[in-house]
Amino acid sequence: MRNLKLYIPVIIFAVLAVFMWRGLYLDSRTLPSVLIDRPLPEFELRTLEMGDQLATIDDLPDEPFILNIWGSYCLPCLQENPIFMAAREQNLVPIIGVNYKDRDHLARDWLDINGNPFSLNIIDDTGRYGIDLGVYGAPETFIVDASGVIRFKHIGTIDYRTWEEEIMPVVRQLQSEHMSAAGVSS
Repeated sequence: MRNLKLYIPVIIFAVLAVFMWRGLYLDSRTLPSVLIDRPLPEFELRTLEMGDQLATIDDLPDEPFILNIWGSYCLPCLQENPIFMAAREQNLVPIIGVNYKDRDHLARDWLDINGNPFSLNIIDDTGRYGIDLGVYGAPETFIVDASGVIRFKHIGTIDYRTWEEEIMPVVRQLQSEHMSAAGVSS
């Protein structure tokens, strides 16, 4: 029994080593979200466009859209912006911004300088809505279907490869389903 106590630290170390070894092979961008296949959380927040008038979930598009968490302090958001600007110019999919833990004047300045790809910018200056969304920080991107249900979440920067290989296939699938449900042929 006395010798068994000597092996307890070794056993604990071995168990921890197995968990850490397994963690090396996990993709940190694919953290599971409990919100997948659930409705977008309700909100009543100001927007950059409407001043003090509050926006709600009813102000969001009634078609599939992208919800992007961004901030003027976020360098990766600057890297994503040209991709979103191109998507807006090509009218590929509506993009809603959630300005996360930022100041209004800094966000407006950032959009003036870099371009505004968002059809609506919801202001989450306290981060409360981000908590409801399970946001870790900016940038994060959600794809929401026409019914307001979250179908996909991406954590981190969207580059051109991610846009073409992960984001747009989901958007196209949801747009196709939406058009089929509406009785429109593509």
